[in-house]
Amino acid sequence: MPEHEDTLATQHVRETVDAIYRSRSRHIFATLIRLLGDFDVAEEALHDAFRAALEQWPREGVPANPQAWLVSTGRFKAIDGIRRRARFEPLPDDVEERLAADGGDELDGEGLEDDRLRLIFTCCHPALSPDAQVALTLREVCGLTTEEIARAFLTAAPTLAQRIVRAKAKIRDTRIPYQVPPPAELPDRVDSVLRVIYLVFNEGYSASSGEALMRSDLSGEAIRVGRLLIELLPEPEALGLLALMLLQESRRAARSAPTGDLILLTDQDRSLWNGHYIAEGSALVERALSSRRFGPYMLQAAIAAVHANAPNAAATDWAEITRLYDLLLRIDPSPVIELNRAVAVAMRDGPLPGLALIDAILMRGDLADYHLAHSARADLCRRLGRAAEARASYERAHELARQEPERRFLKRRLRELPG
Repeated sequence: MPEHEDTLATQHVRETVDAIYRSRSRHIFATLIRLLGDFDVAEEALHDAFRAALEQWPREGVPANPQAWLVSTGRFKAIDGIRRRARFEPLPDDVEERLAADGGDELDGEGLEDDRLRLIFTCCHPALSPDAQVALTLREVCGLTTEEIARAFLTAAPTLAQRIVRAKAKIRDTRIPYQVPPPAELPDRVDSVLRVIYLVFNEGYSASSGEALMRSDLSGEAIRVGRLLIELLPEPEALGLLALMLLQESRRAARSAPTGDLILLTDQDRSLWNGHYIAEGSALVERALSSRRFGPYMLQAAIAAVHANAPNAAATDWAEITRLYDLLLRIDPSPVIELNRAVAVAMRDGPLPGLALIDAILMRGDLADYHLAHSARADLCRRLGRAAEARASYERAHELARQEPERRFLKRRLRELPG
């Protein structure tokens, strides 16, 4: 093959490998954990497999089933490494049993439980603290960096990294099983899984920081796992969470301008909303509400459905949204929900009552460092003609915001203020 053609083939393979890594690496990682039984060994095997692909595929061609090839290659490289280390140090009791199991026949098997769902339940095991469950799942299942998770937790990255290391050590040392729990244990285990899925979705729907407003890979993955979960456990809150994610995701195409700038809900082109997601999400809301077992995700989904089914912003039923927030506050009180209710009250009754509610929240010290609280306050002051107060609140919101599209939006609001 001429040199330039060889270079082009190598470049094509590298692009293919990069694409597979972006889209499938966490699936491959989850399967390697099932086959190898150890987080760190599986992580090393994952990277060894992709390195091997970069070396071998330009010569041999991309295999028909790249994911199966990568799993098999990673597994065998890990086994080689384990056996080399065994010459110098004793192996754990169950390692030889794992090495003897072939596992190859399972790579293309139909009807197997999803390895990533198994991994989520392992990471969300009740033996781990809630913070460790969330951090470990975001890192190991979804591939967020330690820094991204630390920002979401408002925690220093080294502290977060140690939390993840300790969680993996506890899974290994206490032999937490890598499996979906039996049906009798599922209800007690599902709450932490729902919380993790929602955090992943939120990071994708509105990135915690950086240039991009959204990360569709994360929100799409959260929806995929949400669908798997309701197949396994169609509980009202699981239905509600999937509905909430679909209804929020339905607005993705309308949430930003071609320049990447943020577009508020009231200003969005509703013809760009995804009608299939709205229909599916609304049906799930009705199904969940019919159980009369109200939970936070279900009620948030019901609020999202009111927005999604309004033909235009002016037709939004703010009285119904406020009523739903009243119920949500009773079963899941939090300052953020209180803030959202205050905004709904301002839309229903006018900016002055809403501003009084937001000021009360901020005076308690709650949400003092939450940029959306200051942004909401600024907007109500702007609507009331209080330009100086609006400017101060917009500036505080801009100081706290970490996402560039939000920062640009707040700067634009500041420029639009009189004086």
